[in-house]
Amino acid sequence: MKDILRPAIVVFAALSVLTGLLYPLVVTGAAKAVFPNEAAGSLVQRNGQTVGSSLIGQNFSDPGHFWGRPSATAPMPYNATASGGSNQGPLNPALNEAIKARVDALRAADPGNTAMVPVDLITTSASGLDPHISPAAAQYQVARVALVRNLQAEKLTALVEKHTERPLLGLLGEARVNVLALNLALEDVR
Repeated sequence: MKDILRPAIVVFAALSVLTGLLYPLVVTGAAKAVFPNEAAGSLVQRNGQTVGSSLIGQNFSDPGHFWGRPSATAPMPYNATASGGSNQGPLNPALNEAIKARVDALRAADPGNTAMVPVDLITTSASGLDPHISPAAAQYQVARVALVRNLQAEKLTALVEKHTERPLLGLLGEARVNVLALNLALEDVR
């Protein structure tokens, strides 16, 4: 029994150190060396303060800011510890009620806007943390933000265009706008 138990314990201890300690340290060190921003959580700094992450949506509800995609996390929106969708199907009455309430809120915030509401402004993403909206969703909000901030809509349209991220290599993914980056840039528009 001793001849079997001792090698098993030695292999267990060696693999524990190798895979539980050395490997994570090497991978983390390499990530910090090659991708320092990403390894640190893609944190966004403004005036020396961390204002969020470019990977997690923020709860903007002020009409003078662009609004992101609704969050399905609880007990508060964009709660990274509770990531997950609502798992409500298209026939679920609760989903239909939530969508109607979101459309009503968008219409109340901008009664003059009669355009069709982009779907990403009224439905949550699979994670409930999506930091991006479509360029159409950003453009939908330009008139409201311009009115509240007393700015020319053309300036905001150009700002949205400037902050639109294009598909990788022109074909992988969709065009998107990071709401946090757009709202931070909005603070500098006069």
